[in-house]
Amino acid sequence: MLMSEFQHNIDKKGRIFIPAKLREDLGDGFVLSKALDSSKCLFIYPAEEWRKLVQKISELPFSKARTLQRYLYAGAVEASCDTQGRILLPPVLRAFAELNEETTATIVGAANRIEIWNTDNWLRETQNISQDEILSILEECEL
Repeated sequence: MLMSEFQHNIDKKGRIFIPAKLREDLGDGFVLSKALDSSKCLFIYPAEEWRKLVQKISELPFSKARTLQRYLYAGAVEASCDTQGRILLPPVLRAFAELNEETTATIVGAANRIEIWNTDNWLRETQNISQDEILSILEECEL
């Protein structure tokens, strides 16, 4: 399971270090894409999770699948870590997530995926989460 939170810088070539624990759970190959919600972050899916997502999308009615496929697949790339544990973030994805060598990135394990955030955006996103909201979700899920 992918979990924990880490901060790392993006280098001048657009690469970011992925912590060893997350690399182990990602495996050798994975897919990097735009977030599937309104968040300005990137998602990294292990290959098996990506296959599951692709399968679910293919089961949607064509008109819905087409829109989602255009959004998701256009910016998605297959990736792997280099020998130093870094991945290259393509320029289009860096721009989408507001990431550059002048920003700190927050890498978050989120169960079946990793999220990469501009740290300022991550802080804004998480400061709005209230304990009442968490409790409400827990009750709804009966956890």
